[in-house]
Amino acid sequence: MLEQLVRRRYWWFTLSILIIIPGFYFLLLHPLVTTGQFGVGLRASIDFSGGALWEVRFNDKAPGSISSAQVAQAFSSAGFENPIVQMSQADLNGTPQAEALVRTRALNPATPLQERQGVEAALTAQIGPMAIVRLESVGPTVSRESTINAVVAVIGASTAILLYLWWAFRKAPHPFRYGMCAILAMLHDVLVVLGIAAILSAFNPGFEVDALFLTALLTTLSFSVHDTIVVFDRIRENLIERRPGELFDDIVNHSLVQTLPRSINTQLTTLFTLTALLLFGGETLRNFVMILLIGLLSGTFSSIFNAAQLLVVWEHQEWRGWFGRGRSKPDEPTAAATQ
Repeated sequence: MLEQLVRRRYWWFTLSILIIIPGFYFLLLHPLVTTGQFGVGLRASIDFSGGALWEVRFNDKAPGSISSAQVAQAFSSAGFENPIVQMSQADLNGTPQAEALVRTRALNPATPLQERQGVEAALTAQIGPMAIVRLESVGPTVSRESTINAVVAVIGASTAILLYLWWAFRKAPHPFRYGMCAILAMLHDVLVVLGIAAILSAFNPGFEVDALFLTALLTTLSFSVHDTIVVFDRIRENLIERRPGELFDDIVNHSLVQTLPRSINTQLTTLFTLTALLLFGGETLRNFVMILLIGLLSGTFSSIFNAAQLLVVWEHQEWRGWFGRGRSKPDEPTAAATQ
């Protein structure tokens, strides 16, 4: 089986496409189907969309005793129209109490204290004793800057990685290919993470794309590139020691077999740690750790089954066969080499 890793490269490409397609649908097409308007199917937090996030705890109220409609009505009467309310619960000294997470427009910078006091008065009068546990407000200008900075961070990291790999593999044949194949593998991981985030946004009301999500995405890119560099470095070393008549496909496959145990063992240690955090790390870290887990698995897969395989595709310029011009055949031993 291990000797067939490179020969079955189109199996791995097909598997990647099958994983990406559902996420691509929820990322770009699902908003168009459900709302009739084109958009991105990610539920952005106030870090990127702007607005205010209120976490309200109702004293001596059991979970289920308060409806989201009651909370929305109180916020509307305080001047915050069309609030988005999600009911939850918290344990206070072993006693479960009702909580609500409410998203509204951003507070007016000129009168933030007065608006907060108005919400407190409305909630107390209409529902009962309560406490605002958390209040975050981000204006549209700050959220727009955060979104631009997030895009710049991803593009900047990708460009730096491309240039670094181009330079690091300058003594190998066609060093630019190594950088581009690593970037394409990273693009695979970005699409997988964003696609799964879009699916979670569609079915899990508590999932939001926030600053921690961006941190997890950038960490995923580092996971992927680290593993890819290990594989590429072994390919470069084996190319230097290439025997006469040895095919490029065989060199890549042999390099993958050599690095596979190290890649799996290295990622398993991180996998165990992240799994423990996912199970016991608490609610605030859950989405962050879940995205890291998805990115770790995707990065390990892409470095072995995508990045290295793309080098083989590029070596034989197999895309010519995709467009009906005849696929180039792999290098064959010359007559002198076989004698």
